[in-house]
Amino acid sequence: MKKESKYQSHLPNSEGIVEYSNVENETWDFLVSRQDRLIQSRACKEFIHGVDLLSFTNKVPQHFEVSNILKEHTGWAIEPVPAIIPAQQFFELLANKKFPCANFIRTKEDIDYLEEPDIFHEVYGHCPLLTNEAYANFMQEYGKLASKVTGKVRMRLFRLFWFTIEFGLLKEDDEYRAYGGGILSSKNETVYAIDSDIPERVDLNDPMIALRTPYRIDILQPVYFVLQKLDDLFKLFDHDLIKCAEESLILGNFPPKFEPKPKPTTESVMS
Repeated sequence: MKKESKYQSHLPNSEGIVEYSNVENETWDFLVSRQDRLIQSRACKEFIHGVDLLSFTNKVPQHFEVSNILKEHTGWAIEPVPAIIPAQQFFELLANKKFPCANFIRTKEDIDYLEEPDIFHEVYGHCPLLTNEAYANFMQEYGKLASKVTGKVRMRLFRLFWFTIEFGLLKEDDEYRAYGGGILSSKNETVYAIDSDIPERVDLNDPMIALRTPYRIDILQPVYFVLQKLDDLFKLFDHDLIKCAEESLILGNFPPKFEPKPKPTTESVMS
């Protein structure tokens, strides 16, 4: 039986304001301050520029504050959602230049890792690059593409999304730099993806390779796919991605580069 989340999105007041607690604001401030230090030599220059444009303060930002800045630069906005939403809804929002974003923030007990996407992951991890035209346009076009298909094909397309938008790397001045939001909202992944000699880093020339590569969401990634620059995201559309996704399902996965996720014990399932 799936464990229910302890997190719930806040309801805004009559003026459309979410009233975050002092503890929630302190958590946001801690996370932003920590990541600001870590990304300086590890994030791509477009991401760092986006962080500067968003001008985060020591308080959790309101959705409309972030949206106003995104609209000014690329016409995007963030859309309040409960937490994890169905893939169809997720891609339809992207197709309409709306980035889904819950408005809860992790507790201190989950400060270094949270499986659910909270406002820090969504706003700090993804919104800086939504000020960048190439990245934002790719997100919209990918949303349009993935919202046309159903079921397994859509989930396969999400795999490529995972290896780019969530965990993608660039080569910048012959150095690896991160642009994926899953990396740049994580203390451990930010350092590991760039500094460690453990993971593989593979040029993303053929999307079929990424589409056939399995992943786990609860570990440091064993493989990262690399582009030369953000504009190269659009080169992925030179391939028929829907056909590639369909073919990857027929061909099957490559052997995983990670151990299977431990199965929960009877005790933990019932607790």
